[in-house]
Amino acid sequence: MTRARVVVVFTGGTISMLPDPVTGAAVPALRGAQILERTPGLAEIADVEAVDWGLVPASHLRFPQVIDIARVVRDALARPEVTGAVVVQGTDVMEETAFAWDLLVPGPSPVVVVGAMRNAGEPGYEGPANLRDAVRVAADPRLRDQGTLVVMGGAILPAVDVVKTDTDRYDTFQAPATGPLGDVRGGVVRLARTRTTHVVLDPLPGGGAEPVHLIPATVAADPGLLTAAVQLGARGIVVAATGAGNTDPALLAEAERAMLAGIPVVLATRCLTGRVSPAYGFPGGGRRWVDAGAIPAGRLNGPKARIALALGLGAGLDIAGLRTLFADISG
Repeated sequence: MTRARVVVVFTGGTISMLPDPVTGAAVPALRGAQILERTPGLAEIADVEAVDWGLVPASHLRFPQVIDIARVVRDALARPEVTGAVVVQGTDVMEETAFAWDLLVPGPSPVVVVGAMRNAGEPGYEGPANLRDAVRVAADPRLRDQGTLVVMGGAILPAVDVVKTDTDRYDTFQAPATGPLGDVRGGVVRLARTRTTHVVLDPLPGGGAEPVHLIPATVAADPGLLTAAVQLGARGIVVAATGAGNTDPALLAEAERAMLAGIPVVLATRCLTGRVSPAYGFPGGGRRWVDAGAIPAGRLNGPKARIALALGLGAGLDIAGLRTLFADISG
């Protein structure tokens, strides 16, 4: 049986941080080799090849960097001897970057995103355990054709559904809409289900369209935010509506002006789970948004819908192509 080979791309994040000797606050410090030194047992799982991409806090990542990491991963997986890839990063925007790589890296080899909730100088630093789990998942042939996954706290989560639910808990990452694909316990990968769809933008887009603005609908939301987004040269706009896709009618009126100007507007929900729908026909209701030309985001939340819109536009998709993209992602 051929031994698994996993490429691990180190990009930074809490897993790579140590407390600053003066302030005590966590700062980037550890390169890939230093993290691997803190992670015994990897050699028993797979042959691990480290790539030091950078030492960047996740909250600093931008589309050019996200696409560059996707290119590194695609190049690694194109080598026939590579079984899978792991991307080590910070957790702040992991639900967005993992979903971006889900759209940018074609199958069948798995891509696993992993990090840590504690820095390397804290008691309870779980980075090595998470990394071992991630390598196990990337090396497991049963995870082929499952796209990009997040492995944190023993859970195996699909990138399309994963969200960060808490600022500090070990089990912060959840897939509330569909549940995990499985877990890793005692060094054993256990699968409960598999994904049925995986949508990929191929070839790799040259960039993500910018700016693409995310505007939440709230009580007494200011429609001027949407107006300002248009004035600032928005390439696209995502509205995270209340409930199944409802807003104040003034917000819809501004969105209609944006759409008449050729700016695609995507309607998402700010709810943790569920889909937008044309269930309500009152002014500002979901039916009015859809009739006006807004693209339903399906099951994607606001941040993920923004990723899909920016990358779809970056890939050159027109309005019809964007509608198809969002419909295909939601299945």
